[in-house]
Amino acid sequence: MFVGAVLIGVGVGFLSGAFGKGGSALATPLLHLVGVAPIVAIASPLPATIPSSLVASRAYARTNNIDHRVVRVGLTIGLPATIVGALLTRWVPGAPLVIFTDIVILAFGVRILLTQRAPVDVDDTSVAYDTRATAARVLAVVGIVGFVSGLLGNSGGFLLAPLFISVLGMPVHRAFGTSLMLASVLAVPGTLVHWWLGHIDWALTFAFGFAAVPAAVAGAHVAIRAKDRSLTLAYGVGLSTLAGGLLALSH
Repeated sequence: MFVGAVLIGVGVGFLSGAFGKGGSALATPLLHLVGVAPIVAIASPLPATIPSSLVASRAYARTNNIDHRVVRVGLTIGLPATIVGALLTRWVPGAPLVIFTDIVILAFGVRILLTQRAPVDVDDTSVAYDTRATAARVLAVVGIVGFVSGLLGNSGGFLLAPLFISVLGMPVHRAFGTSLMLASVLAVPGTLVHWWLGHIDWALTFAFGFAAVPAAVAGAHVAIRAKDRSLTLAYGVGLSTLAGGLLALSH
């Protein structure tokens, strides 16, 4: 099981750094497939997403691909919403949450492919992206994601990135960088609540995190050098394929 956690950590860490995700949403169904109990598979990868998201976000920060205003506004609602969602896992069974995670990932992957268009360049000052996105939209996005991520035992990156693209109109690289920065903080209260509830296998967490952190850095550097349109297409295809396969295997 621990060898499987390390291998999953490498793959998930790379994808999380490349696509602005904390990584726990992808790790949950994969760990469940290698024999980890559902609620443990949900909660145990979460602490490892804190360092992996932070180190990957630094690569995006160096290229000015983090919207710090969205991070500041989002945290005011995201942190309490994450705590509420995580507390509810005390009464919600783990197995349905694993399947729900797969379905949500698949839905976003398909949506990205259906709405895929040539994204704009973050360095182009003539772009339509509103860097002063209304606080209401930011609060709505991060509040919903915070609650769902607490309930599903992840840091929210798998939802934040596509919503930043579709709702706030962020260019893809900036959406990924901002998502990683937010995810690294939102994972903290979720980790504390799941730890208190006894859902975390720390040996599994360290095995997963040991591989995920360096892989996330590598993934971020690859993504930053990629073209926006190619990166968006790869993101949609990757999410759809992985989630579809996991749903098929779970039946």
